[in-house]
Amino acid sequence: MEQSRIALVPAAPAPYRSPAEESANTLLAACLAAAALGDTHAYFDLGVAYSTGSHGVPFDLIEAHKWFNLAAVAGHADAAQARHDAADDMTAREIAEAQRRAREWMAAAARRAA
Repeated sequence: MEQSRIALVPAAPAPYRSPAEESANTLLAACLAAAALGDTHAYFDLGVAYSTGSHGVPFDLIEAHKWFNLAAVAGHADAAQARHDAADDMTAREIAEAQRRAREWMAAAARRAA
């Protein structure tokens, strides 16, 4: 009787992430979780991260404007000015897209709360 051999294919190793990258990913995940719960400071912090391209997120003024807009609507003291500063470097179309995304987030938050 012939024995068959099973070739074990090693799983592909996870891509290396430096401790700083892991920390940034953890921070971003925590911020997004807090934002999902309506945390005004998390909205603002996400706006800062996207407007500077820090904490593991890419530089993206549309996303920054969205988060600053959400923070401003929720009453964050510095968010309206930050939103204005981001808008200075955006086209009207980009601002409209950011506003659309903010409305979508608010609609989803309302559905989560119901």
